[in-house]
Amino acid sequence: MELSSLVGGSSEVIGPEATLEHAAQTIIKAGIGSLAVVDGRTLAGIITERDIVRAVAEGADLGAAVVKDWMTESPDTVGPEVEAEDAATWMLEMGYRHLPVMENDELLGVVSIRDLLWALTSGG
Repeated sequence: MELSSLVGGSSEVIGPEATLEHAAQTIIKAGIGSLAVVDGRTLAGIITERDIVRAVAEGADLGAAVVKDWMTESPDTVGPEVEAEDAATWMLEMGYRHLPVMENDELLGVVSIRDLLWALTSGG
């Protein structure tokens, strides 16, 4: 199964100047583990639950701290033609839990390790 089968439609995104509080609220409301950080139409980074937990542990004021200071900048990305099994293997090797899927500089979505586990175990 190609990643194109797992992403598409709309992705949850946030701007780099948004507060961590807003990011956390968006993540909880959407029931996801990460947000793509976009600056205009460009993927600038990714912010995850773990990044927010790290900020809390380091004493950040979630109402004042901004996403750009806690996100992973310029994250690795893959194309939609990548097979789910290959993406899962690479994510495990790299320690990633979320991976943006891009085509022609356009964000198609963010695939999670959970998405890949579902795809690989459902016979997709």
